[in-house]
Amino acid sequence: MAAVTLDKITKVYPNGFQAVTDLSLELTDGEFLVLVGPSGCGKSTALRMIAGLEDISTGDLLVGGRRVNDVQPRDRDIAMVFQNYALYPQMTVGENIGFPLKLKKLPKAERLAQVAEAAKVLELTEQLDKKPALLSGGQRQRVAMGRAIVRRPSLFLMDEPLSNLDAKLRVQMRADIAAIQRDLGVTTFYVTHDQVEAMTMGDRVAVIKDGYLQQVAAPEELYDAPDNVFVAAFIGSPSMNLFEATLSRPGGDGTDYQLQAGSQRLAVPADAVAARPALLEHLDTPIVVGIRPEDLEDAAVIADHPQDQRLRAEVAVREALGAETLIHFGVDAPTVDSGDPDAIEELGDESSTRFTARFSPLSRARVGDPIEVKVNTAKLHFFDPATHLAIRS
Repeated sequence: MAAVTLDKITKVYPNGFQAVTDLSLELTDGEFLVLVGPSGCGKSTALRMIAGLEDISTGDLLVGGRRVNDVQPRDRDIAMVFQNYALYPQMTVGENIGFPLKLKKLPKAERLAQVAEAAKVLELTEQLDKKPALLSGGQRQRVAMGRAIVRRPSLFLMDEPLSNLDAKLRVQMRADIAAIQRDLGVTTFYVTHDQVEAMTMGDRVAVIKDGYLQQVAAPEELYDAPDNVFVAAFIGSPSMNLFEATLSRPGGDGTDYQLQAGSQRLAVPADAVAARPALLEHLDTPIVVGIRPEDLEDAAVIADHPQDQRLRAEVAVREALGAETLIHFGVDAPTVDSGDPDAIEELGDESSTRFTARFSPLSRARVGDPIEVKVNTAKLHFFDPATHLAIRS
C-alpha cells in the first residue's frame, strides 16, 4: 500500500494538444479514488501517466513518497486492470492469474498457493481449470483482477473495467470491486465516464473536464454542494435541472425573495438566501439556478404545499419506473449549457428549458396533462452566470 501524489501533472503531445493541465491529487494510503468525466476529458491519459505508459510533460508523480516520473512501468509496483480484460485465451484461469508470479520465477508450490488464495477472494475456485472463453464477462473481469491481486502491488489502476459488461452485471461488479478493495486495503485509482460508478464506489470522487480538475470531494458532498455548473449537471442521474432566472426582493423588507423563471414566479425563503450572502450581489440580474429532480414533486400528492412554490406545466414525457415516476415538462425560462459534451441538450429553443422531476408513484399525471409541480425552494442551487461557479458565502 502507498500514498500517491500528483503534483501539477501536465501532458502535452508532440502536436501541441494539451490533454491534462496542472492536475493535482492526493490519494491517501488505502483510499479508493475515482476520476470521472466525459469522453475525451483526459482521465485515461492521467491514469496512463501514473502507470508510466505516457510520459509526464511537467509536474511530479510520487508513489509512497518516491518520485517515479522516470521509473519504468514494471518498476513502479503498480497493477492495472484493463477495460478489455487482456487475458491469454490459451491459458486456464489459474494460469492467467498466476502469470505475473511465473514471470517473477516464484516456485510452483508458492505460485499455486497465491493463485488459490486470490481465487478464493474472487470466488473463482471452481473456474481455475477453465479457459477464458468459457467464462462470463463478469468472471473474466474477476480473473483480470486476480492477476492484479497476486502481484500484491502498492497501487491498483483501473481503466473503465466495467464498460464491457451489461447493465445488470455492472451493478453486481461495482459492489464486488468496492468490497474486494476494502478487504485488500490497496490504494486504488479508478477511471470511469459513468458517474453512477463514481458515486457508488469511491471514497472520494474527482471530476475532470477538458483536462482540468473541477472538484474533489466525498460523493455526498459532490452531489449536495457542486462547485460549478458542470459538476452540478454531470453528477446525478437524472441530471440537475439548470435554467436562467432572476432573484429579487419585491417588498424590500428582506422577509422573502422571489425567483422569476420565465413567466412563472417562485417564492424563496429568506433563510435560503441568508445561507448564501453572496446572492445579495446578484439581485435583479439573471443568474443560473439549479434544482434536483427529487426536489420536484406532483403537488396533487402533497398536502398544503404553498401555491407560490409551484410550477405550472404540461407533461411532455412520462417514465414509470415502479418505485418512482420520471416526468418531463417544459418551462419558458432560458436554458443553460452545462458544458458536458456528452449531454443531450434540452428540447426547444434557448428560451425554454426541459425539466425532469422524480415524482412519487402515487402521481397520476399522464402525457398531455396540466400539472402543478411542487418545488422545494430551500434546495435551490445558485451559480454565477459569468463564471458558472457556485454562489455561496
